[in-house]
Amino acid sequence: MPKILLCFPEGRHKALTLSYDDGTVADRRLIELLGRSGLKGTFHLNSGLFGIPGRLTEEEAAGLYEGHEISAHTLTHPTIARCPREQIVHEIMEDRKGLERLAGYTVRGMSYPNGSFNREIKGMLPSLGIEYSRVVESTGGFGMPDDWLEWKPTCHHKDRLLERTETFLGLHKTQYLYLMYVWGHSYEFDNDNNWELIERFCELAGGHDDIWYATNIQILDYVKAYGQLKFSADMSFVQNPTAGSIWLSVDGRIVEVKGGSRIDLA
Repeated sequence: MPKILLCFPEGRHKALTLSYDDGTVADRRLIELLGRSGLKGTFHLNSGLFGIPGRLTEEEAAGLYEGHEISAHTLTHPTIARCPREQIVHEIMEDRKGLERLAGYTVRGMSYPNGSFNREIKGMLPSLGIEYSRVVESTGGFGMPDDWLEWKPTCHHKDRLLERTETFLGLHKTQYLYLMYVWGHSYEFDNDNNWELIERFCELAGGHDDIWYATNIQILDYVKAYGQLKFSADMSFVQNPTAGSIWLSVDGRIVEVKGGSRIDLA
């Protein structure tokens, strides 16, 4: 029986994603930096707060985040663990509606406003069309999430970012999947007068052939698609019923399982 391991696209074993909240005007500068380095970000927005001082207008946001992911952050950013269920439903669904009109695609992820959530809120999210949600508690590590609705990042950008990046770049054991996940608010770079931190991060982290630069939803979708692969009982072949390719390591050999195909593994 072959030894089979999931890989990221093109056979990579490392991925990097970023997550920034609130949709402030500082996102303009951040997105410019990400674009230069080929990094991908997920931007969690409050569609009810567009146009207030310090925040982007809806018209600008429509184009600014192209190539990245627009994701939910509730309509008006309340501390939702203190809110009635009816208000939580309203905040999430109305935010989705506004953002989907803006983005032109289904919004399926979010981050908890003020980091506020509980078990009941997590349980509500699937019925509200939310498949993942980022928390503020960080792991300091590079593992894959075991709970997509309580997705813990590696670190906030203030937490030893460059040191952690150097560690991530040095990871080489291909028996593991490594994910570096950085989060924050772009306005913090203005407040702390340290844009050089994220500039240096982009210089260090960008342009590596062994890293998959992805949005939050791309990572989720890829892992879920892997879960839909149909392996034969003796592991001699696999069928991929999804539309996209999944990459596997088969006895150390990288194999692309294209969407809709059947591949011999033995």
